[in-house]
Amino acid sequence: MTIETESRSALGELISTLQEIDTRWCSAEWNLHTTDDIAGAHRALMHILEASLVGFFEQDPAHPDFRRITTPSRKLTGDNSDAIYFDAPVSAEHAYVIRGNLHGAAYFSLTVEEGTADGHMASGTAGILNDENMETDSNGNFTLYLGGPKKQCNWLALTPDASRLTTRHYFEQAAPVACDPDQEPRMHIECINAAGAPKPPTDASVASGIRRVCNVIRSRTLEMPPLANSEPPPFVSLTPNEFPAPVKPGSFGFAATDAHYSMAPYFLGPDDALVITGRWPDCRFANVCLWNRFQQTFNYRDRSVSLNRAQTVIDDQGRFRMVIAHEDPGLPNWLDTEGNPFGLVFWRMFLVEGDVATPTAEVVKVSELKN
Repeated sequence: MTIETESRSALGELISTLQEIDTRWCSAEWNLHTTDDIAGAHRALMHILEASLVGFFEQDPAHPDFRRITTPSRKLTGDNSDAIYFDAPVSAEHAYVIRGNLHGAAYFSLTVEEGTADGHMASGTAGILNDENMETDSNGNFTLYLGGPKKQCNWLALTPDASRLTTRHYFEQAAPVACDPDQEPRMHIECINAAGAPKPPTDASVASGIRRVCNVIRSRTLEMPPLANSEPPPFVSLTPNEFPAPVKPGSFGFAATDAHYSMAPYFLGPDDALVITGRWPDCRFANVCLWNRFQQTFNYRDRSVSLNRAQTVIDDQGRFRMVIAHEDPGLPNWLDTEGNPFGLVFWRMFLVEGDVATPTAEVVKVSELKN
C-alpha cells in the first residue's frame, strides 16, 4: 500500500516538471535541432537541478548559511571564471549580521534580491553594498548588517519582498580564481533575532523544499523564452557579432547595479574568426567571458575562454585586440570557442569612472589574421 503524503505529491510535480522540460525546453520549441543541442540542454538542466538542490531545497531565513552558487562543474545564469559567488536566504521578518573578508578581491559586493523565496527568479534588486561604500579594517575584514534598526554604515534595509542575498568576490589575476579552492572566501551569516533552533523536517517542509526546486528549474528553463523570442534588456544585442553599448542594468534581477554589462551572440563559420578591438575602461574590475546558449561558461579550467585585464595584452595606446576563433591563431588574447560555431560574449565592468567605449568586432578569415 502506497502511503500518500504531501512530499510524494511534490515529488510527482518535480518529475512532471522534468518531463515537461525534456519535452519542450530540450526541443525545437527552444530552437534546439541537433543531438548536440539536446545533450547541451540536458547538461544545463543537470547543473540547474544541482544548484537548486544545493541552494533551495533546504533553506531557512531564520537559520541561513552561505552556499556557493557556481563552480567549475556547476554552471548557470551567467557564471564567471574570475568570480566566486555565494548566496543565502533572508526575510524582512529578521535581522542579520554578516562577517567576512575581502580576501584580496579587486571588487566585492553584497546585493539583496526580491521575489526568490519560493525559488523563482529574482524580480528585482532591493539594495547593494560594495567595498567602496562600506567600512573594512586594515586586513580586509568586515561586519555587515541587514534589516533591523538603521545603522550609520555597513547596513542595508530589508524590503518586504527581500528574500535572498548574493555576494560577489571578483579577482583580476593570471589564473581563473573559480578553479582555486585556496582562493574561496569564508563568510558567516547569523540571524540575530531567531527564536530557538530550527524545527525538525516534516512532511510539509520537505514538500515545500521539493516545490522550491521545481520553481528553480522551471524559472530557468520553461519560463525563460528563447533569446531570439524575447525582449532583451538594453545591454543585450540579438545581432550576431555586434555589441551594444555597455550600460548599467538598473534593478534587473540578479544583476549588480554598480556594473556595466554588454552581451551579444557570436556566430562563426569553420574558417572564421571574430576580431574584437576596444579599450578597457577605468574601473575596479573588468572581464569578458564566452558562454554557451544556456549562459554557462565554456571550460575555463582547461581553455582560454575568458579574459580579465590582468590577462589581456594591450598595445602602446592602451587598446586590445582579441580574437575569438576555433583554433589557436598564435596571437595574444585568443578566446577559444571549443569548436562551437555559436555562443554568447559577455562583458562585465564594475565601478566604472568616465565613459565606456563599446567594443567593435569584425568577422575575418583565420588566414587573414596578422600580428
